[in-house]
Amino acid sequence: MNAAPACPRSGPDAAPRGGSAPATLRLRRLGLAAYEPVWRDMQAFTDRRDATTADELWLVQHPPVFTQGQAGKPEHVLAPGDIPVIQVDRGGQVTYHGPGQIVAYPLIDIRRRGIGVRDFVHRIEEAIIRTLAHYEVRGERVCGAPGIYVNGDKIASLGLRVRRGCTFHGLAFNVDMDLEPFRRINPCGYAGLRVTQLAALVEAHAQARAEARIGAVECRLVEEFAQLLAYDAVISGTP
Repeated sequence: MNAAPACPRSGPDAAPRGGSAPATLRLRRLGLAAYEPVWRDMQAFTDRRDATTADELWLVQHPPVFTQGQAGKPEHVLAPGDIPVIQVDRGGQVTYHGPGQIVAYPLIDIRRRGIGVRDFVHRIEEAIIRTLAHYEVRGERVCGAPGIYVNGDKIASLGLRVRRGCTFHGLAFNVDMDLEPFRRINPCGYAGLRVTQLAALVEAHAQARAEARIGAVECRLVEEFAQLLAYDAVISGTP
């Protein structure tokens, strides 16, 4: 895939509308967890939430799995081998999840926050870009191809579902993982798309490499996400 011109930035720092009441984001760390039960829990959470339900951000790593979006084409799954393929209800094409990748599921009432879907996607992308910048890595958007790229190689993918103004599914950010399974698919529906990860990009810099452990990267990503969504507080919840 040839890199397209980087999309222009457009106001990710504007505070969401939604009144003057303090906004709290509940953070849940799920550890290493199978994909399908977490997906079903996201659906159930979204179905039962109401106007008073606090927004949540779930952080998880999944055992190896390919997930195929609603519009996913089977020809983009080339040779999955022993890795399962799960058809899911998010947007986008096929992608891979595995240990060493941050998967973040923002369960956000964007209607209450006064944010449109496109703006919400932009803010998620900006959180990833700022997280990469902390490690002196320049992340970029590519027009027409959601996600974040470094020198044309994809480092983070996005796939969302919105139901009754509330989001689920989310982002996958490659930190320090086995990238081989990406060669078994056309990532995000693009034949020949190269993928990369943060560990490879900071390999030559000892201090950055030491700081780029997945837990530290998660903390930085949460901080940037909460700032861009104008949450007043982030509190940890039980899984």
